Amino acid sequence: MAYAPGKDAAFLFTDEELSEMSGLKRGRDFVEVTCGCTSHRYGDAVGQLRVFASGDLEISCECTPGCQEDKLTPAAFERHSGRETARKWKSNVWVIVKGEKVPLSKTVLLKYYNQMSKTGNSSHKGPNGRPCHRDEFIRCTRCNKQRRFRLRIKEECRIYHDAVAALDWKCSDSKFEKISCDDEEERASRKVLRGCLRSPSCSGCTTCVCFGCEICRFTDCSCQTCLDFTQNAKN
Repeated sequence: MAYAPGKDAAFLFTDEELSEMSGLKRGRDFVEVTCGCTSHRYGDAVGQLRVFASGDLEISCECTPGCQEDKLTPAAFERHSGRETARKWKSNVWVIVKGEKVPLSKTVLLKYYNQMSKTGNSSHKGPNGRPCHRDEFIRCTRCNKQRRFRLRIKEECRIYHDAVAALDWKCSDSKFEKISCDDEEERASRKVLRGCLRSPSCSGCTTCVCFGCEICRFTDCSCQTCLDFTQNAKN
């Protein structure tokens, strides 16, 4: 059963596929089940796993009543649980089926994740077969003007990635274009044109919004987003 953007959760999996999974809930574009990861030292860390039709996986941790960890990737949840043999989240993160702990790798819940991995998130690839990324904007911390970042090649993606991480980016930090705080900001009518191949004035769709690929994630970056992507790609 192939995924189409906007597919209702009722069509993600059959009732038989989800039969007797604990904590089952259905949202508009996801299903949610109880999950966990076991540490020999700390015991079971329990959470709620959301499986989206896009292939994304999110876990809200409930290891303690006051835990604030939310929207974790399975790899991050595995580390958070204190699992001693981390980096094997497909085997270490489990769900409860018929009262038994079953590794994610032995369930249907990774169906869309595996499809996304095999195709390289192909839903947002351009005509040349490479992932398409729309232009993004960052506001200068000095003049408060928004500046455009084009994300066509890996070098451009890295510049944008580092600029977002810097938190105090300024116009003078621009690498590809020489701009200053004295330069005019783009008009609002121009800002809506962000390079989507499907529609020039698109506000964000599966064609131009990327949730992680080999062009916009970096193996030499230590941020959590890149670490999770690199780890998930290995699993």
